[in-house]
Amino acid sequence: MHNHFSNMERAQVLTEALPYIKHYNGKIVVIKYGGNAMINEELKQQVMEDICLLWLIGVKVVLIHGGGPEISQTMKRLGKEAVFLDGLRVTDKETVDIVQMVLAGKVNKTLVNLLQIKGGHAVGLSGIDGGIIEARMKDERLGFVGEITKIRTQPITDLLEKNYIPVISTVASDRQGNTYNINGDTAAAYIAGALHASRLIMMTDIDGILRDKDDPSTLIRQLTVSEAKGLYEEGIISGGMIPKVDCCIEAIEKGVKTVVINDGRVPHSILMELLTDEGAGTMVTGD
Repeated sequence: MHNHFSNMERAQVLTEALPYIKHYNGKIVVIKYGGNAMINEELKQQVMEDICLLWLIGVKVVLIHGGGPEISQTMKRLGKEAVFLDGLRVTDKETVDIVQMVLAGKVNKTLVNLLQIKGGHAVGLSGIDGGIIEARMKDERLGFVGEITKIRTQPITDLLEKNYIPVISTVASDRQGNTYNINGDTAAAYIAGALHASRLIMMTDIDGILRDKDDPSTLIRQLTVSEAKGLYEEGIISGGMIPKVDCCIEAIEKGVKTVVINDGRVPHSILMELLTDEGAGTMVTGD
């Protein structure tokens, strides 16, 4: 592949990226990472490379990650059955301990390690550290599933000022010291909002929002919040897309400039999103 791509073309690509590099230099970009892009090893490496490249050109990247599949695998290994209620994972005390162990321990440190191998400086945190995410019980029937009550951005901004990439797992605590599992998309929306980020990129396993869910060519490239609300009513945004788009709207209402539902299955989709006029997915903006 490299042979087809001359040095002249490479230089051309870099100069075309220049206005975007200028635009995002010094700006905060929050990336919510999970799903397929996390399970597929090759994509994982590329996501880490993209983040390091952005960091090197002066973008203040905050990485927020999930790890659902890892949690399920660990529970299975420990002989613990996952229980769901209305599609939500019921989280007893033992389960929340496993969630904390897997997310804040294994997954978080693996990502920090990878970023450092690629040349970035990263520090891993959980929502518990520095009280970044404070929560309360959402519904007693669900156990230790948290609803966010407060975001403290200081630990994140302190790291950004010192030129680190904060890598945040979405476990939280309350004033009594209970630990809660928090939905990663929701946490990303709240944190990006509190940071007044320029952009929130939600990596998913789909093309973006499609007018016809079975036809990738019907991708809606750009939407305003009120257009998105209209698509709910038409039934175009349905099923698992609803909570995702809810989070996009939430983030914009909390102060994020633009949110992108980004197709994490596309190699280097983050760079395409930020440094070209193309993008991979659907961009949601304020009205």
